[in-house]
Amino acid sequence: MDSQKLSSAHLVQGPRPPGPPSGACRRSRTPGGRRKQDWSCSLIVASLVGAFGSSFLYGYNLSVVNAPTLYIKAFYNETWQRKHGHPVDSDTLTLLWSVTVSIFAIGGLVGTLMVKPIGKFLGRKYTLLVNNGFAISAALLMACSLQAGAFEMLIVGRFIMGVDGGIALSALPMYLSEISPKEIRGSLGQVTAIFICIGVFTGQLLGLPELLGKESTWPYLFGVIAVPALVQLVSLPFLPESPRYLLFEKHDQAGAEKAFQTFLGKEDVSREVEEALAEVRVQRHLRPVSVLELLRTPFVRWQVITVVVTMASYQLCGLNAIWFYTTSIFRKAGIPPEKIPYITLSTGGIEILAAIFSGLVIERLGRRPLLIGGFGLMTLFFGILTVTLTLQDHAPWIPYLSIVCILAIIASFCSGPGGIPFVLTGEFFQQSQRPAAFIIAGNVNWLSNFAVGLLFPFIQKSLDTYCFLVFAAVCFTGAVYLYFVLPETKNRTYVEISQAFAKRNKAYPPEDKIDSSVSDDKTNGTPEQDSSSTLDNYVRNEVV
Repeated sequence: MDSQKLSSAHLVQGPRPPGPPSGACRRSRTPGGRRKQDWSCSLIVASLVGAFGSSFLYGYNLSVVNAPTLYIKAFYNETWQRKHGHPVDSDTLTLLWSVTVSIFAIGGLVGTLMVKPIGKFLGRKYTLLVNNGFAISAALLMACSLQAGAFEMLIVGRFIMGVDGGIALSALPMYLSEISPKEIRGSLGQVTAIFICIGVFTGQLLGLPELLGKESTWPYLFGVIAVPALVQLVSLPFLPESPRYLLFEKHDQAGAEKAFQTFLGKEDVSREVEEALAEVRVQRHLRPVSVLELLRTPFVRWQVITVVVTMASYQLCGLNAIWFYTTSIFRKAGIPPEKIPYITLSTGGIEILAAIFSGLVIERLGRRPLLIGGFGLMTLFFGILTVTLTLQDHAPWIPYLSIVCILAIIASFCSGPGGIPFVLTGEFFQQSQRPAAFIIAGNVNWLSNFAVGLLFPFIQKSLDTYCFLVFAAVCFTGAVYLYFVLPETKNRTYVEISQAFAKRNKAYPPEDKIDSSVSDDKTNGTPEQDSSSTLDNYVRNEVV
């Protein structure tokens, strides 16, 4: 090829875009042509540190109260006798213990309601940082309650820890969904569920008698809570804020570009910034909506209903009932009582493996098959478990089949329903709607959690082993609803997901009209407005 042809070829192709910096993660294409997004080091650190100080603590607090139950009740009785001169009666002790367990959910509900004002003022990252103050103060209260001789400190600490969980389960998925590319958004979102499972397993492990599950050391089980909070407190400040928050709320394009470069591990982030700016142009006349306004918005009606159904099914699917029956089923199978706590650890291990499996395959299989398949398999195994528990005295091998069903139910839950509801909440809604959407999801989550804790003892007492049929019906209803309503959201933008819901909503989002007008301008040869000038006008007009 001569020099003239070389010059012509260069003019046709245009200048090469700058490549990724040395040592950064690169994008590649799979043989099928689909773009593959590698994980940058900053993205991995942000997800691990964020989840360790947030969702890990939620899972840990779900299981940590189980091992020291007898010692805590004895502490309540001793404190009551010292203050009132007589032992506490059994009904009052049961009430105190129920309050200790269930007040965690009440605190979670309060924390969920606090997310929107705190998140709007501080941003995603600093909301997580401030939230560590709740965890550390709760850890100090609960760890010092025995030495101070005040069981009220333990109850108040549980409430504060619930506030921490309510904020964490809304702010963390929001942060992860806004810093991740859409190609790995589902896998990154599953980090929340994985660390919940790791937290549950850690609570079970540290509760063993050889570790901290003894009468003299049980307060340290609650003191451990401060460790993940301190790790996040010293690590997260070195990571950027959510680039979308910087662009939409703070109007800081330079900061958003720098955050995109850090999280994506490359210098050229023009495509990502332009996508975000396009969303800015679409929402130039929008402001953050309230919960009531979101509920009244017609073009997100079915998205809200789907979030409510998935979150309610997530809590009402009966996994808490499984923990209630695990010890008795293992005892029926002939396992010595002193070995049961160690066998119970296998359930926590199954949770972690299933959650990791879900994180690895979610971008291949998609959200829809994992959710529907998970609830469907839980329906099947709940039905089998009801039969085996009813007939467990008829043959010596039947209790072992019950154990298999328990492990299968746990694996089915963690492989899909255990984490995907948090991912969907971040994918269904645009930036101005997302805080209100997480408030709705969090309220449904914590209210359902409280309802299970309050109603399950009565359901179990009246139906005995047939109580699992109630949970099978919940799982079946959730699976059927998702089969007919939920579209696949894998690798889709917010606009594409909204269009998938538009026919069912019988209302089209305003993006469709704006997108069509933009395409008409391009067709008519109207030059597109420069992104930076658009953002400058956006800032001057004080949008959002």
